[in-house]
Amino acid sequence: MFNLRRTAATIGTAALLATPLAVLGASPASADADREFRYAGAHHEFDVEKDDGRFEVSFEIDDAKRGSKWRVVIRHDGKVIHKKVHRADSDGEVEIDKDRRNTKGKDIFKVKVKKVGKKAAATRTIVRR
Repeated sequence: MFNLRRTAATIGTAALLATPLAVLGASPASADADREFRYAGAHHEFDVEKDDGRFEVSFEIDDAKRGSKWRVVIRHDGKVIHKKVHRADSDGEVEIDKDRRNTKGKDIFKVKVKKVGKKAAATRTIVRR
């Protein structure tokens, strides 16, 4: 009987401790959105954060081969806001940051990245309200 009480108390304590962690891990619909993915041997992160009614759009490439070339196109509601070929720095990184105003309705951000010399490209989309 004593072991049953101890087991019940342990499970109850674990549930109480896990609840705040689950709440912290949950993300509301208005939370900042990001997309992480691997493509052509590198790690990519596309991120859109809302700050003071504006959007901070960032795209990063990490772990790429030093000097490799990447064509990056970023769109906001279908309009091209960035289109350029970037060369990875000595650490194999590329960083792009853009500020955009909030438009009426939902805002759709899309990134298309293609390693120069490869046929296939990768795309990711983030929709914000």
